[in-house]
Amino acid sequence: MSHKRIPKRKAAIAVGGVAALGAAALLLPQANASQDGGARGGASTARTLKADDADDLAARLSKLLGDAFAGSYYDSANRQLVVNVTDVSGDDNNVIVQAKKAGAEVREVDNSTAELQAAARTLRTKATIPGTAWAVDPRTNKILVTADSTVTGTRWDRLESTVDGLGSGMATVKKSAGTFRTFVSGGDAIFGGGARCSLGFNVTAGDGSPAFLTAGHCGVAAQQWSDAQNGAPIATVDQATFPGNGDFALVKYDDPNTQAPSDVNVGGGQSVQILQATEATVGQQVFRMGSTTGLHDGQVVGLDATVNYPEGTVTGLIQTDVCAEPGDSGGSLFTQDGGAVGLTSGGSGDCTSGGETFFQPVTTALAATGATLGDAGAGGQQAGDGQQAGGDQQAGNDQQAGGDRIGGGQEAGAGAGDGSGAGSADASGAADDQSGADATNGRASGTGHGSGGGNAGRSGRSGLTDTH
Repeated sequence: MSHKRIPKRKAAIAVGGVAALGAAALLLPQANASQDGGARGGASTARTLKADDADDLAARLSKLLGDAFAGSYYDSANRQLVVNVTDVSGDDNNVIVQAKKAGAEVREVDNSTAELQAAARTLRTKATIPGTAWAVDPRTNKILVTADSTVTGTRWDRLESTVDGLGSGMATVKKSAGTFRTFVSGGDAIFGGGARCSLGFNVTAGDGSPAFLTAGHCGVAAQQWSDAQNGAPIATVDQATFPGNGDFALVKYDDPNTQAPSDVNVGGGQSVQILQATEATVGQQVFRMGSTTGLHDGQVVGLDATVNYPEGTVTGLIQTDVCAEPGDSGGSLFTQDGGAVGLTSGGSGDCTSGGETFFQPVTTALAATGATLGDAGAGGQQAGDGQQAGGDQQAGNDQQAGGDRIGGGQEAGAGAGDGSGAGSADASGAADDQSGADATNGRASGTGHGSGGGNAGRSGRSGLTDTH
């Protein structure tokens, strides 16, 4: 079957109006941002870089610097990569000079990568307490330890004692006003076993069948998923990991001819074409879509995070300051230029008071499940719909070569919180251009919007296959 794009559907931003529109304003006008290869003024020779380019440079410098490499982060204000180094006294090979010549800002720090990893192992052994989390923060060259509101009394004393035992300057502790939890709830978007989650990214499974990624705690909550509350299943869980080494699930569409475009709706008739999986970088600006709260933005603040949920410990996550709420689980974390970064796992707080949110890295989920991003191969699609086989981008549907133009034409609801307008997932099956108006539970339907759903009454064929 030849590939064809699914018709654009009309939708409206239902909730999180100010925040969602603010995030969209940040996302869309910056679509043409590109690397400026010139050196900055003054003594610094660091180049200005896009976040994805900075991540590539960091990976190269990690190998170049070896044991001296102590992490890196993206200085978004100056658009520079900052690389931490330790023990440079015996730098006979001048790797620091080479790192600077490569375009990074280099700074000497006290804690090595090995020391930070050892500290994290100690926390795992002595302080695996429900309601705690920790991640490496290269900006402070420390372990950032967070405790939610449930960590009190002897548990708080135990946490503080463990952190103190790591030594001065190794870790910091902060309290969160909320409670760490996975963001799954009963309601709308994609439905299974009484739970509501958000679809993350459409992918092609290892056997060539169309599928999508979502949170692992959604995958273990139900085996079959629908795009309508109490509707017929349209997809079945193939693999799920939670808790443990990640929080991700691969869910295969039951219809092998399902059309599953590789993009994310961001509202206002705009969509972001997803071109590749991208490693997270501390300091990187990221955007999240979810079925409850829609589009929000923020920064990556920590990597290799461990979170102790009530259901168990999950490792290898990305920590951010982007907000999320129940129902956003599994939703997509992405960059403005089409990089798929993560899947919403959980956190504390909400989109009114803020909080921490943790994400499953997409790169890890793809490697573990054997899936590939996009729909190349699903339903016989040929490379070239905005992306060449192997990930090299071509000019094509909704996307110019170079990834600098946001593909237009697809509207997205920015979420559907309680009482946030009409639209039910039961609207699926209506005409493609109908926005849907059957209200249930006081929530907008979302029908499994690919970036987490949340469109006001999205309808038509499987809403899961429309966008993400």
